[in-house]
Amino acid sequence: MIVYEYPFNERIRTLLRLEDLYEKFVFFAQQGHPLQHHIALSTIFEMLEVAGRADLKSDLLQELERQKQALLGFRSNPNVHTDMLDAILADVDQISSALIGAQGKTGQHIRDNEWLMSIRGRTIIPGGACEFDLPSYHAWQQRPAESRLQDISNWFAPLQPLFNAIGLVLRLLRESGRPSKIIATAGSYQQMLHGKVYQMLRLSLDDALGAIPEISANKYMLWVRFTTQGGDMKPRPMETDTPFELTLCSF
Repeated sequence: MIVYEYPFNERIRTLLRLEDLYEKFVFFAQQGHPLQHHIALSTIFEMLEVAGRADLKSDLLQELERQKQALLGFRSNPNVHTDMLDAILADVDQISSALIGAQGKTGQHIRDNEWLMSIRGRTIIPGGACEFDLPSYHAWQQRPAESRLQDISNWFAPLQPLFNAIGLVLRLLRESGRPSKIIATAGSYQQMLHGKVYQMLRLSLDDALGAIPEISANKYMLWVRFTTQGGDMKPRPMETDTPFELTLCSF
């Protein structure tokens, strides 16, 4: 199954972009080649661009507190597993405390590092991080992989509480919805939302179908149109009935 996610607002769109960058960073940081570590470092710079909003941290703290209060309301429900509820509440408390303890503006420690900022300035230019442009960076890339990984880990460490919070908020959001089995007649599906506010849509379909969803949505209506790719990779509309699973997620 392939899962596609569609954010209903800019806040969730930002969180999904940061989550995607974090997964990319973790993958390349764990590799050993200098070029892979270059991508990991460049990804940190991309994170700073996306997370530049000053209110992102406060938004996450407010959302975690709201989720905590909502979860506490389930204590009196006999159908709720107390151990699982306590574990989630412990995660919320721990991650919130770590995020509160992260002082200053997100990524300020990197902005204060002149050497890193010189690299960031050159990576914006296509091919701008060549050895003749940044000899000191080229020298750093020749260090042992363990040394480079330690440096990258140290530069990223102050950002970790933010990404732990993002991961928990998105996890709770994804778990808030229930999937429904749907068939898109002749490759198209519409659903009226009647003004109900959702945060994110999750769409799952069998990869053997070769179908690609094009999604548009607002608070009134959801529309999914399926396409497929030909030999030239140009999408063309699907004309057959297409089964998929739809999950509408909202806190």
